[in-house]
Amino acid sequence: MVSVAEITPVDHSAPGRTARALAFLRRHQVFAVAFALGGVLRLVTMLGYGPAMWFNDSYEYVSVALHPRPHPIRPSGYGFWMMILKPFHSFSLVVFTQHLMGLATAALIYALLRRRFALPKWGATLAAAPVLFDAYQIQLEQLIMSDTMFMLLVVGVVTMVLWHRRMSWKIGAVVGLLLALTWLTRSIGLPILALVVAYLVIKRTSWKAVVAVVVACAVPILSYMGWFAASMGKFAMTNSDGLILYMRTAIFADCSKMHIDKYKEIQLLLLCINDPVDQRKDYAQWYLWGQGGGGTGTGEVLHRWGAGKKFTEITNEAASAFATRAILSQPGDYLKVVGRDFFRAFSWGRPQFPDAATYNMYEFRPYYDLDTNGRPKRLPNWPAYQGRTDTDAFSYEQGPPETRIVSPFAEIMSSYQDVFYLRGIMLGGIMLVGLYGVAVRWRSVGGPVALPWLGAFGLLLAPAATAEFDYRYVLPAVPLACIAAGITLRRGIISGRPRPTSASASEPTTVPA
Repeated sequence: MVSVAEITPVDHSAPGRTARALAFLRRHQVFAVAFALGGVLRLVTMLGYGPAMWFNDSYEYVSVALHPRPHPIRPSGYGFWMMILKPFHSFSLVVFTQHLMGLATAALIYALLRRRFALPKWGATLAAAPVLFDAYQIQLEQLIMSDTMFMLLVVGVVTMVLWHRRMSWKIGAVVGLLLALTWLTRSIGLPILALVVAYLVIKRTSWKAVVAVVVACAVPILSYMGWFAASMGKFAMTNSDGLILYMRTAIFADCSKMHIDKYKEIQLLLLCINDPVDQRKDYAQWYLWGQGGGGTGTGEVLHRWGAGKKFTEITNEAASAFATRAILSQPGDYLKVVGRDFFRAFSWGRPQFPDAATYNMYEFRPYYDLDTNGRPKRLPNWPAYQGRTDTDAFSYEQGPPETRIVSPFAEIMSSYQDVFYLRGIMLGGIMLVGLYGVAVRWRSVGGPVALPWLGAFGLLLAPAATAEFDYRYVLPAVPLACIAAGITLRRGIISGRPRPTSASASEPTTVPA
């Protein structure tokens, strides 16, 4: 007897992975096209300005990647990311990952607004457009800088908090870890943590989830601070917060109004600037990074300690005490400079600020980085930890690290940048839309709009209040502002009559993918 095995019929109607992927792209074709165009712009940038573009702070991150340590000026999180990628010896790979981070940020915005708040596909795509197409955003991703990573982490935190109507302690732990990475990437992560915890408490999230957020964030941060204490002798994240606040106040601080006791407060007296207030620089960073000159005290105060001794615990604490005294003695002058810098973010164009050198580092410049022979300019040979900035960069790349300008790609992005960027007044309009969304939800303390809107507002205000306005500080606030505006303009809100929902809910409206 012969037995014949039964043949299992094949269900040809079941779609394969490729078919499902194509169906997904068809359902989200508007965003897919925008996403692809954003990817093309980033590819053109990498072809035109490889292996990477450079900012003054870039070299310190490279130094941390080569010599892992807690940095005295800024947290070392981004340097650790570069350390992970170090075996590949490629700055091109570093900026490639940053371009992926930018695209991932746009995808999170779209997914959150589409899936959780039922924004139309074109509306969710429009909210993600500034991240996809802003030329300065793309240029920032091409820089060896921490801002793109920070932006992705912040948007990731906000997305996770708003996505989950009822947060479990496990999700809270993930949010806490992301907040720790945010804080380790940039110091502004601390107020982001405070904002998230306050939002969860107001939303009446379970105490287990809130505790999980705090604990999961605290463990990595406290570990880093312990490492910093072992290295620097102080349990802290940096030795620069007081010095940075000092530079904020240096442009208006008048020691004659600060009531400094010349016998008991010698350290504060030594930090006084001799120049009259009306003769000082109108940009604060000069008083931290300037090299001095003229013998009048301009830019020379902090350099008395020497370049290698400026960022020490003693100097930092003295500068913090001076800055605090200046703010309390001259609150009107402080609010004036903070307000002036805050509103710089909303100008129509991009006025040159704080100086030409800094401004040019945010520009695609097809000829600026070439020497007289048309070759890439050498990187600066400043002293660095156990080396020099140019040799550190060469060691990381295992080859020439200078930005190579390649035609016609460099010219394409330079021309693109002249037109395609989010102007400040447009950002102001987006912020006003989000503010309206907070106001109409006053009974629920702003509802889900409050978290991204306050995050955007804080990211714009914090530099103006503690350091100084800088164009790169504006860009991480844009995605949060767009999320807040997108939630505000969802169906049922434009008329000013929100759909009924509980005060504790995040107005979820899950739609099919």
